[in-house]
Formats: sequence, structure tokens, C-alpha cells
Amino acid sequence: MAATRTLFIGGTGVISSACVARALEKGHDVTVVNRGSSGLRPLPEGVEVLHADIRDPESVHAVLGERSFDVAAEFLAFTPEHIRTDFDLFEGRVGQYVFISSASAYQTPPSRMPVTESTPLRNPFWQYSRDKIACEDLLVEAYRERGFPITIVRPSHTYDRTMIPTSGHWTDLERMRRGAPVVVHGDGSSRWTITHNTDFAVAFAGLLGRPEAVGDTFHITSDEAPTWDQIYCYLAEALGVEADLVHVASESIAAVVPELGPGLLGDKAHSMQFDNSKVKALVPEFQARVPFAHGAGEIVDWYLADASRQRFDPDLDAAFDRLVDHARAFG
Repeated sequence: MAATRTLFIGGTGVISSACVARALEKGHDVTVVNRGSSGLRPLPEGVEVLHADIRDPESVHAVLGERSFDVAAEFLAFTPEHIRTDFDLFEGRVGQYVFISSASAYQTPPSRMPVTESTPLRNPFWQYSRDKIACEDLLVEAYRERGFPITIVRPSHTYDRTMIPTSGHWTDLERMRRGAPVVVHGDGSSRWTITHNTDFAVAFAGLLGRPEAVGDTFHITSDEAPTWDQIYCYLAEALGVEADLVHVASESIAAVVPELGPGLLGDKAHSMQFDNSKVKALVPEFQARVPFAHGAGEIVDWYLADASRQRFDPDLDAAFDRLVDHARAFG
């Protein structure tokens, strides 16, 4: 039987907002705990909202009281300390604890593809990923030692209309609009799995309240893996322009724009394709239905609809100019 009492920690992020909507659609009795500070993705009618800050456990205790839930879905835990807090908050009061990990926790770069749930976890490049691995280790130990009812879910790059997947975000699109070249890491041919949040939510909601999912791990991704050149070109096409792509080594980009380094070297620089047969076996209705060619149009339409969303970074723009000049002079 599907769970009826489902608690979301978060609920208004790119991934969690779609999961809340899908759980509600599937008949779950949905409660969301968050700070109530996000208006970008308003919660749908029918969701119970409890205002508390998960970083202030006493505030969560106060709003939950003695209530129990069939499922607690944790979207805001990023470090082992967050997991230890959740043990105190939820142990003994939930039938299933779903932790949102990350597919970037998998061996990077992968020694073979497609990646499956048995692919080793190791990312020497990105602290975010190593923290997620440490969280998983704590949860697996808790399940083995005392039966804490975990389900671990690893999303890959999941987006909605608000999220531009390229390294420069709106700055990349603004460069395209004015005919300036855009920097693409590597040679543009590496493949990248990119998943629409509504597709992810179908599989995610199908795992909630499933005894077969307890104690196990699943990734949820699209089956589509366009090249990075294709991703940039889909966005350009949605803008009605032709992209002028300049390929630059990821290490060079990281040297000039250090803040981009971890996400590139620890994730996007490497081809990543996934075998989703494990989650499909439990949730047969899951199928990735939104290709990025369509998703790119959603993104561009959303940004063009309101100029306040178009956050251009002049420093990043200048850094891209330097990278382009160097690539064309010595490439």
C-alpha cells in the first residue's frame, strides 16, 4: 500500500517541488516542513505547511509534536551532522526515511558505463559529493545495526524552467543573444544525463511507502544523454540564435574561474549515463518524457518573460572573453 502520511523536509526546491506535486496527485497526505521563505515555486493547494528550520531541530520538534509519518523525505541534508540530527528527529516516528543523495557520489570518472547502483562511490574532486557519500555511510550503518528504514535516492542533473544547466547560466545565454562566443568545457562531446524534474518525480513518488525500497538505493535519471555541444545548441535554438561554441579544457576554466572548478572537475567534465532498470522494476510507470530540446524552450521562455530573472555576471563574462581569446590564440 502506498503511504498516506508523507513528510517532506524542503518541498519548494527544483526537485522537491515536483515530488510534492506528484505525491499529492497520487493521493498522499502531504505535509511540508520548511522556513516558508521561497515564493519561486509555491506549494499546491492541499499541502499542510509547518514552518520550522531544519537547522534548528527544536523548532522542528515543536511543530511536529508527537506526530508520526509513513514517510519522511529529506531534501536538505548535506553533511553527516545533518543526518545525525535527523536520527534524533525521526527515528521511531517514520516508516521510511528517504535521503536525497547525488549521482555525483559515484566513481568519478566512472570506469565503465552505464552507471548502475553498484558502481563504487568515490569522488576525489568535489567536497559536496564526498559529504553525500559520508551521509550514505551513516545511513547504511543505521539500517544494518538497528533497522533505521532508509531509502537512498541519487538524482543526477535535474532541472526545471528556472535552472540553466550550463556553467555560465544566464551569462551564457546573454552571450548567445549578442553573438558572442560561449565557452564549452572539454571538446563538447562528453555526454551528460539531464532530467526534467517532473520525470524524476514520477519515479520518486513511486518509491514512497514501498517496503521493497527500504534498505535499498536507487538513482533516478533520464535515459537521454545529449552531448554538451547539443545542450548549448538546444538553448541557442530556443533563443532563436546560432551558438558560437569555443571548447576549453575544464582544467583551464577552473584555473581562471575557480568557483566553477569543483562542479566541472567533480561532475560535468565526465560523460555520465545511467541504467535506470532498477527503479523501473519497482515503478514501471516511470519513463522520461521531457527531452531537453523541449526543456530548453521552457527555460528560455521563463527567463525572457521577466528581465529581473536575467542575472548577468560581468566578471564571469570577462573571464569567458579571456578564455576564448586564449583558446583561439593557442588552440
